[in-house]
Amino acid sequence: MSRGSRYHVSMRIVAVPCLKDNYAYLVIEGAHAAVVDPGEAPPIEAALAREGVSLVSIWATHHHPDHTGGIAALVQAHPGVEVVASAVDAARFAGVTRTVADGDALAFEGHAVAIIENPGHTLGALTFVTGGNAFTGDTLFGAGCGRVFEGDAAMMHTSLMRLAALPTDTQIWCGHEYTASNLRFAAAVEPGNPEIAARAAGLATPTVPSTVATERATNPFLRADHPAVITAARGQGATADDPVSVFAALRTWKNTF
Repeated sequence: MSRGSRYHVSMRIVAVPCLKDNYAYLVIEGAHAAVVDPGEAPPIEAALAREGVSLVSIWATHHHPDHTGGIAALVQAHPGVEVVASAVDAARFAGVTRTVADGDALAFEGHAVAIIENPGHTLGALTFVTGGNAFTGDTLFGAGCGRVFEGDAAMMHTSLMRLAALPTDTQIWCGHEYTASNLRFAAAVEPGNPEIAARAAGLATPTVPSTVATERATNPFLRADHPAVITAARGQGATADDPVSVFAALRTWKNTF
């Protein structure tokens, strides 16, 4: 999948299905690749061979095993590979060689890779942004967001708003194929939103990548300041109309939807 004209056109992103519904991603430049969130090693090895590239870096968006389970085997098979993770997560899985924090930047084959900290789903959650691509892990999904496990609603809402503020044509590569079920929830929140209906009608798997513009138009968790979303959240127990209270009510509703 090639990049748009205002970005480095040589960079390629290859989605690699892993486990039940996870996505890992190869970020390819020339003969080298980074891999984002390798939940298991065999599909990654197969993709590397198929693409004819060598692995030089592993980027972990957070510590959960379905995103890091393949790291140990990949490190063993590719000596010298860099493993990048949040400083918060450095001791939570083996193999980390470089820790990063908000505002840091990596260099990958001539491309700058910006680091955005996104606490909420986990305290060490990261998004990696490069060449108009954002690898959001389990923070921002297609039409949804991750559960709030280690942070709180205010943290997660702030994290999502930072991603929503990225350029509208930024492509979103998320950690799971949840878009169809997320759109069913979005339609329940905003049944009068024609963009949600159109997105659902045209859905094809894989649903990655999305864009920031698409998510801002159809993802209820990015729309907590919209009147229809506020009304729906009120019906689910929101006690105030501020975005964090609305977000918290939506997330609780989605947990049992």
